[in-house]
Amino acid sequence: MTSGSDKTIWLGDIAVAPMAPADLDEVIVIERHSFPSAWSRDSYERELRNHNSYYFVARREGRLVGYIGMWVVVDEAHITTLAVHPGCRRRGLGSHLLRLLMEHARQRGAARVTLEVREQNLAAISMYRALGFQQTGVLRGYYGDTGENGLVMWKVLRPESEAPS
Repeated sequence: MTSGSDKTIWLGDIAVAPMAPADLDEVIVIERHSFPSAWSRDSYERELRNHNSYYFVARREGRLVGYIGMWVVVDEAHITTLAVHPGCRRRGLGSHLLRLLMEHARQRGAARVTLEVREQNLAAISMYRALGFQQTGVLRGYYGDTGENGLVMWKVLRPESEAPS
């Protein structure tokens, strides 16, 4: 049981590979440091079995330092999660993972990608904007744990003129 493809991709000294069940202990540690309401191990196990989901982990010197996941349904990709270990943030790893995932989405036929982000997560919002995402809406009280609003952001991956016929 794995997610995505079986290909490992190197980004400098970072190896990015499909997430596997053996990664989940380390994923959960980063998850708990990154989000007020962490996903459970069961949630990740379900995601790894979902044929529409693609999850990847980033390792540096054997240590898991980040992960990212998405669903691809028809021609839309939905980023479900992105987290970087607190000690490895602000070094471009999140951007690298997002670029890699968007390319993976394009290869699977996605024309657009979307995500939700906490309104107060200014670092993430800045990264998404720098990568071409645009805010298209606000989900009032979207995050039940804090009542915080969620911003809906979209990016076009493939112009309509490039759609397969």
